[in-house]
Amino acid sequence: MKMNHIGLFVGDMDKAIEFYTQALGLRLIMGNTKIEEERQTAIGKMCIAVFGEGFKGFNIAHMVTTDGIGVELFEMKERAERHDVDFSRLGIFHFCLQTDDFEGVIAKTEKLGGKVRMDIMRYHPEDDSRPYKMVYLEDPFGNLFELYSHTYEETYSSEYE
Repeated sequence: MKMNHIGLFVGDMDKAIEFYTQALGLRLIMGNTKIEEERQTAIGKMCIAVFGEGFKGFNIAHMVTTDGIGVELFEMKERAERHDVDFSRLGIFHFCLQTDDFEGVIAKTEKLGGKVRMDIMRYHPEDDSRPYKMVYLEDPFGNLFELYSHTYEETYSSEYE
């Protein structure tokens, strides 16, 4: 199994594209595209199946990470202004990106309207040979994401001890 893409709700497509390209370094592969609620096309039928009757339409953009994982941005016509994380509900609550420019991404996140949710943490502070860092951030719309300095496998696998 390979990861293919994630989809995120955003409140302002232009601001979202700027944030995800400038702060996080994603590459835009399909710009802001308007989707209307309709039943004539395959995409229209699929959207009604996913969002239900009356979703009215949305804007969508497609981006990719440097390792080819897709990120779909959805700006719904009718929406809340900000995503509030409800930790009492089941479901996905964050995604994680890895970077070699850890502090730079944090600074760009804040500069472009995102937030740092915690102090930077080291997973193995007692082991200087494992300088793996992480931090939780959020985009300008309240979507949580985690930032890692090393791979998931390096961070958690006992093979790297």
